[in-house]
Amino acid sequence: MEKDPAQRAAPAAKPKPVQTTREDRLKAALKANMSRRKAQAVGKARAKACEAGNEEE
Repeated sequence: MEKDPAQRAAPAAKPKPVQTTREDRLKAALKANMSRRKAQAVGKARAKACEAGNEEE
């Protein structure tokens, strides 16, 4: 028994592949990690400037 060609013509939208979802999660985690590191570096630079006596705001 063959299926009607109209039923086979357009398959339903495929879900995103698992690999893409994993890559998106990793990309988001890396971005969050980099922003934390940047904030930490800024905080350390301010603390060092404060110790030196020329505080910047």
